[in-house]
Amino acid sequence: MTLDHLKERLENEFGRLANSPYLAKVLEPGFVDKRLYAIYLTETYHYTRHNSRNQALVATRPDDMDVRYIKFCLRHAEEEAGHEMMALHDLKNLGYAIDEQNLPKPLASTQTLVAYLYYIAEKANPLARLGYSYWAEQSYHFIQPILDMISKGLGVPDKAMTFFREHSSIDEEHAKQVMETISRFAKTEDDWSSIEECMVNSLILTTRMTDEVFEEFMKVKNGTSTRYTFLK
Repeated sequence: MTLDHLKERLENEFGRLANSPYLAKVLEPGFVDKRLYAIYLTETYHYTRHNSRNQALVATRPDDMDVRYIKFCLRHAEEEAGHEMMALHDLKNLGYAIDEQNLPKPLASTQTLVAYLYYIAEKANPLARLGYSYWAEQSYHFIQPILDMISKGLGVPDKAMTFFREHSSIDEEHAKQVMETISRFAKTEDDWSSIEECMVNSLILTTRMTDEVFEEFMKVKNGTSTRYTFLK
């Protein structure tokens, strides 16, 4: 297997997920408002705060691993630490009086994604976690239409989009590092298949989270939500 295969599989998966009826409604002019973005930022805070932790967890395993890969995991974890605060910062700059203590608990789909990544970090092939990083660090190329809708369609100011604006430039360099790490350390068929499996599964779980974000937005829009009280 090669990086070209991973790239092709990722493009196919994103293409399949782009057919979601929810995505069509999100991109429909005038259908959504900034509350959808606020709900997404809330869930982004919840899963992002675990990314550095589950990445570092890989390096603590007793498995025999190349010390260079251990250093990559720890260095990457350090660089990811605290990125959830960008999402909280953006929520506040949307005009919502909210802090870490008052955020709603994560949605079930968000908890599932987080739990899966901890499982991967602890139990799967030590290289498998790279599959999540592989797509997450270069996802902005695929979600640009949504970012344009948030910025232009909803009129969200740049000061409330730091997670995407600043994170995307950070992740551009991270994406190169992840691809180099995969090329350097993936030696066996199990290594490559484990990376690919994590890539696909974590992308599907993240998509399920965004679907549930949309479903929660519809409850807010219809006046039946009791979860995101800070949006009122």
